[in-house]
Amino acid sequence: MLIIRSLPELRAHVEAWRGQGLRIGFVPTMGNLHAGHHALVDAARAHCQRVVVSSFVNPSQFGPTEDYARYPRTPEADAEGLRARRCDLLFLPEVATMYPFGLERRVRIRVPGLDDVLEGAHRPGHFDGVATVVARLFGMVQPDLAVFGRKDYQQLQVIRRLTADLAMPVEILPAETVREADGLAMSSRNQYLDPEQRKRAALLFATLQDMRRSRVAGCAREVVESRAANALGQQGFAVDYAVVRRADLSEPASMDESGLVALVAARRGATRLFDNLDLDPAPG
Repeated sequence: MLIIRSLPELRAHVEAWRGQGLRIGFVPTMGNLHAGHHALVDAARAHCQRVVVSSFVNPSQFGPTEDYARYPRTPEADAEGLRARRCDLLFLPEVATMYPFGLERRVRIRVPGLDDVLEGAHRPGHFDGVATVVARLFGMVQPDLAVFGRKDYQQLQVIRRLTADLAMPVEILPAETVREADGLAMSSRNQYLDPEQRKRAALLFATLQDMRRSRVAGCAREVVESRAANALGQQGFAVDYAVVRRADLSEPASMDESGLVALVAARRGATRLFDNLDLDPAPG
């Protein structure tokens, strides 16, 4: 596996692969990789002959109350895990590479209608930073395909809108959420939980499953949402939201619509967790 830090070197390798007619897959990350990230690499490998992974802790998507410096950085372990997944190239850009004119003078990209609801409402400016850095990475890597996990559901919709609106020639492939044995979605944030918090964190997924059962039972959206918020609150979570939305995150007119998604976000101690689940009945 190649480990590249400079943009010219990255482009030289990508251009060589493209000259050989190879299809290039891309997985953008902020490092501190776990099995969920590895599943994204596997998905890219299944569709492409070459796989590029970037690891960049993006300062522009951290809010003023979020600790950018505290975000875990584990480059050696990340590289070891990626080699085992047959990753071809790990791109480790510096801040100056990603933002050559500085953070204050950077070009910013907004995705209106998706950037200021749910996660965006609780983390103002977050999705501007996500859209901006992903657009930059797409321009640098120029992949044929990019893989994003469904665990960050709103982020996935932001990237889909971004690529469609800017006519980027990149196929966006969603990958299913990878979960622990008790259902907790894998996330770098989970390591911040103490043992008791970690045990109770699995209630997020249990709540989402209850939301699905309530929908199947014919409950109104307001009932489904309030029951979920109350259930989490009674277990000591500080709930930011527990909602039912269409795939594009708009509010459904009826619970009879297909393609509905339940989304929850709640804090346990200082750790903020979020997850989602399709509400259509499971097949069979």
